[in-house]
Amino acid sequence: MEYPLALPSADEAREVGAGLLAQLDDYLLPRLTRLDAPLLVVVGGSTGAGKSTLVNSLVQARVSATGVLRPTTRSPVLVSHPADAAWFRQGDLLPGFTRTAGPTDTPGALQLVAAPALAPGLAFLDAPDIDSVVDSNRALAVQLLAAADLWLFVTTAARYADAVPWQLLQTAQLRGTMVALVLDRVAPDAVDEISTHLREMLTGYDLGDVPIFVVPETTVDGQGLLPEPATTGIRDWFGRLAGDATARAAVVRQTLDGALGALAPAVEGLAVAADDQVDAARALTERVRAAYRNAGRSAEQAVQDGRLLRGEVLGRWQDFVGTGELFRSLEAQVGRLCDRIVSAVTGRPAPATQLRSAIESQLVTLIRGTAAQAADAAYVGWQAHPAGAALLVPDLARPADELSERAERLVRDWQRDVVELVRTEAGDKRFVARTAAYAVNATGLAVMIAVFASTAFVPTGLEIAAAGGTTVAAQKVLEAIFGDQAIRALANRSRDGLLTRIHVLLRDEADRYLRRIGAAVPERGGTAAAGERLRAAAVEVEQARAVAGLAGDTPYRLPGTLPGAVA
Repeated sequence: MEYPLALPSADEAREVGAGLLAQLDDYLLPRLTRLDAPLLVVVGGSTGAGKSTLVNSLVQARVSATGVLRPTTRSPVLVSHPADAAWFRQGDLLPGFTRTAGPTDTPGALQLVAAPALAPGLAFLDAPDIDSVVDSNRALAVQLLAAADLWLFVTTAARYADAVPWQLLQTAQLRGTMVALVLDRVAPDAVDEISTHLREMLTGYDLGDVPIFVVPETTVDGQGLLPEPATTGIRDWFGRLAGDATARAAVVRQTLDGALGALAPAVEGLAVAADDQVDAARALTERVRAAYRNAGRSAEQAVQDGRLLRGEVLGRWQDFVGTGELFRSLEAQVGRLCDRIVSAVTGRPAPATQLRSAIESQLVTLIRGTAAQAADAAYVGWQAHPAGAALLVPDLARPADELSERAERLVRDWQRDVVELVRTEAGDKRFVARTAAYAVNATGLAVMIAVFASTAFVPTGLEIAAAGGTTVAAQKVLEAIFGDQAIRALANRSRDGLLTRIHVLLRDEADRYLRRIGAAVPERGGTAAAGERLRAAAVEVEQARAVAGLAGDTPYRLPGTLPGAVA
């Protein structure tokens, strides 16, 4: 699985996951189907350690390029006895590599070479440098080492303490991979001192049983091969291993068992990283929802606590009620005619129109403010989270560009709904029948004002003092039309309708954030289940390991080697 959210555990999980998949395809699955297949020895080491020269010398043929230019091993070279060539050619092992008969720089190529001098049952794979200056070569070296039945690690007297080889040797130890080590280019008078120190270092990494082969400092012949006496010990050792089917099987089973045993903790680490992804997605989602939930509550409070009745809305309401506009409007045609005359003479819109515009402006300002508050809170919340910070884009710090237009449309639609509600819910249907739409609109404005009060209608506190008896009288008129309970119900329904619209708009604004999470983690349910699937797979692997008889308390030992043996 992928680990898309930027978390501390994600990078390692991606690397480990890719490595496990490669090892499953390249080694574990093919090897489990053919335990009797030829033993694959992957030759690895640092730049210039002499890996290719050693391989050429062991098979007594120049099969892998050597030289002073780096890197010399561009594509890996696999050398086997002609009788074993079919197994490596058919591609079950390292299936992702294209087989070639000659050297190539093509990525993903594996050069196959048959060497009659190499004993059947054994193959050498000359891998790129583990510390190559080319990133892809380093990655390829690690991948090939994970496909080995046996690591043959080559280092020199000058570089045996370098950090990179020891990191890989420690990986081999953790996986239970069988390892042999070649100490190359050692001056004769330094053999005892260096090999003793190297053995101490190996013991410190719990690799004290690893056989060490010392190749003295010498010159190559005209074919680029080491003198035969320099490699006799290594060649004889591998010859005995190749000729002993039981020993080869022991090496394969040990490495296979170690690789399978290492799967469980690695898979558990991947499962924990998957859990981290789910937890992070939930945390980011909750921060967004909390920000917009709080903004929605602020809008609810502002609509209900009377604050929207101050300022321009209050002034326009006073004009509307104090000038008798409400009563003239309720007289329908007379009020409409009077307003047209006033507008024509003064050039100003009627008080009802001004009140409606003031309500719209106040509500749009409220919506824009709450949306901006929510966007800022969500942005800050994500900034404080490593995964959230990586998902942020500047546009998320403010409401969407179309927010103002949507807010204006929301308010106008709500105002129309309030007027329609007045028309359909009037207690005295004869009143509706005999009055014009103008009167209904005026009544709707009164209901809109009622929405902004903590009680069913406006006359409370400051508003009573400002509007005086005219407002009280207006309330009585509305109560006469609708009834006391009806006016309260109208106000509550209108308020609920407004808040519902605001919450929908805020939800759409929150979705801008949530879509970022959805794009990064498309199936959070699948991600949540991934951790459990990984853990279940680890259990199955352990069960299969036990059924195959690989798991055991006694480790296998390489044949003919003793702790501290130096060839």
